[in-house]
Amino acid sequence: MPRNIFYVTLNLLAYISITPIIKISNCMQLHKKQYSGTVRLEMFSDGVFAISITILVLELIQMLHFKTREGLLKTLWHNWDPFLAFFIGFVTILVCWINHSHAFKYIHKTDNKFLWVNGFLLFMVTLTPFPIAVLAEFIQTEGRTALLIFGFKYIMIAFAAYFICRYAYNHFLVEDGSREYFCFIEKTYFYSIFYTVFVFPVGFISIPAAIVLYIVMFAVFALPDNFATFLYNRKQRKSRAAKRTVDRQNTI
Repeated sequence: MPRNIFYVTLNLLAYISITPIIKISNCMQLHKKQYSGTVRLEMFSDGVFAISITILVLELIQMLHFKTREGLLKTLWHNWDPFLAFFIGFVTILVCWINHSHAFKYIHKTDNKFLWVNGFLLFMVTLTPFPIAVLAEFIQTEGRTALLIFGFKYIMIAFAAYFICRYAYNHFLVEDGSREYFCFIEKTYFYSIFYTVFVFPVGFISIPAAIVLYIVMFAVFALPDNFATFLYNRKQRKSRAAKRTVDRQNTI
């Protein structure tokens, strides 16, 4: 009897001592699997987006370094253009981050080339503070040129977003069950290329008209899932209508 108690106690101690090791090993394997997917890529991308937004505020802080005889409120009132440029830049980067996160809901793995494709988008995002600074500095004197520089960046971002979705779809980085829907996400950014190219020369003609068109673009891509779902549902309706037409023809 004492011997049985001894063996039971020994087994219990062995189980208690080995269990934490097994749990640690499982956690290490879990993290290894996560880092082989998109976790590290998304974390790095989020950091780039956050830093780019933070840099935007430096233009506002720089405005306070100029010594003027005006009071603080008058200084802020007469320098409204940096605030407008900061708002546009903040919304731009925020919308880019929203769309980046939206695409990565369906991308579940990466490869070496895809890291470079994603890096191109991050490169364009990090350049955002420069056209913002140009817009803030020259919006009153050379507004058309400043807006064209800003619009060219939008074209590059549209290309970058499309490249990410196109590469992920063609190289099967998207979950199998989401490939059909992801195809319409890709189409969304394909259409954005044509839209930004169309708006670009409008800046030559009318600055207010170009700004309004960019606001429309912000409104559409602020909720990217809505537009992709609209395209998807439209395709489904057309497919059902075509199927009903074929069925009627067969019955006749």
